Amino acid sequence: MKELWLVRHGETPWNAEGRFQGHYDINLSPAGLHQAYRIAERLAASRHPFDGLYSSDLQRATLTARPIAQALHLTPIYDPRIREIYAGELQGLLRSEMELRYPEFHQAVQLDPWNARRPGGESMADLAARVQSFLDELPDGRHVVVTHGGVIRSALKIILKLENGTWRKFQIQNTSITRLLHPEGMALSVGDVGHLEAWAEGLADEATLS
Repeated sequence: MKELWLVRHGETPWNAEGRFQGHYDINLSPAGLHQAYRIAERLAASRHPFDGLYSSDLQRATLTARPIAQALHLTPIYDPRIREIYAGELQGLLRSEMELRYPEFHQAVQLDPWNARRPGGESMADLAARVQSFLDELPDGRHVVVTHGGVIRSALKIILKLENGTWRKFQIQNTSITRLLHPEGMALSVGDVGHLEAWAEGLADEATLS
């Protein structure tokens, strides 16, 4: 059995602005760095033994994985298959700019969000093929996987065998935890951000984890 703790990376400046990121290798914002240390402490405090730590090789994920690796005493394994969807010509654009410049894509993604391919980039179906390959090769055990919102939504669709557009209805915030059992096809939690809520303000920050 594979128990995946899927963690979305911390906030970036483009997240805050609402820009498409795709494979653009943007850094974390100060808020994102803070979130990375919050999630690290949350995982360490869970008292669950983890067998592995995997991360997308984009720096917004690797920088989120760094304090997690320190807190869990694990060496990250970086895998490009769990990068975000490649957004092609949309990278760097606001949604409003995308709608104006690429009206045909905007219409296509409304009609078929799974198969509509970003101009010069990937579709969710393309992304899911990468994610499926990663899931197939992942060894049994409990693993933290630091990745991206699109990857987590595609994993939800694959593992839970979701139909139609159900995979789009989950809110996957920065550093949220989504726990899935594969191949059992079960969700233990989706989009958990308890470590970022008011009760968690007393948790340790970067200084106490160094």
